[in-house]
Amino acid sequence: MSDADAFSRRGFLKRARKGLLPAPSKAIFDPRSGVAIGPSDWDLNPEFKDDLAQLPPPRAAAVLVPIVLRDALTVLLTQRSNDLPSHPGQISFPGGKVEPDDATPIACALREAEEEIGLTRDLVEPLGFLDSYRTGTGFEITPVVALVKPGFKTRLDPREVLEVFEVPLSFLMDEGNHQKDSREWKGRRRSFYAMPYEGRYIWGATAGMLKNMHTRLYASCASS
Repeated sequence: MSDADAFSRRGFLKRARKGLLPAPSKAIFDPRSGVAIGPSDWDLNPEFKDDLAQLPPPRAAAVLVPIVLRDALTVLLTQRSNDLPSHPGQISFPGGKVEPDDATPIACALREAEEEIGLTRDLVEPLGFLDSYRTGTGFEITPVVALVKPGFKTRLDPREVLEVFEVPLSFLMDEGNHQKDSREWKGRRRSFYAMPYEGRYIWGATAGMLKNMHTRLYASCASS
C-alpha cells in the first residue's frame, strides 16, 4: 500500500478493520502489581506505577476520535475553553464522562460531540475502538474511532470549547512527529508524548491515544 493510499478512506478502512477493537477494552490496570496493562499517563513513567495502586477506581469516560473524509484524511480536534476547571485550554477529542443515560461508550461519545461542537450523529460512522486509556486525573477513557462526512457545520458550546480544527492524519501517524516532553506535575517530573502542529501543542492523553492509534493501525506490523 502506498503512503498516500494509507491515508485515503479505502486505506484507512483496511487498517481499521484489521487493527481496531470490536468492543471496548477492559482491565487496563492490575491492582496487585500496580501495572498499567493498556496505554495510560504512566507509559513513559514506569517509576510512578505505584501511584496506580493507590488511586480510587477510575470514572468512565468516552471520546470520539473523528476521522474527517477529506481527500487526504484529517483528525478533528478541539481546544478546550480557558474557563474550564480542569485542563483549560488543552487540545482534546470531543468527549466526556459517561452519564447514566448513555447506553454505551459510543452513545456517550456521540452525545458529547453533538453537545460540544454540534457534530450530529447522522454524519458519524463509528468503526471500532482504541485501547482504553487511563489518566492520572482519575478517568478510564474509551476512544471511539469514527468516520465523519465533510460539510458539517460546527456549533460550539463556548463553556467547553474555544475552537475546533483539523490536523492531517498523515502528520499524526508519522512517528517522526511523536515527541517526548516533560514537565513538573505534583512535585515530580512527568514525561509524556507530544505532537506539536502549526503552533498547537497536542500532548498528554490526546497524544497518548493518537500514539495508540499509530501502534494499532500504522506501525510496521499493521501495514501489510
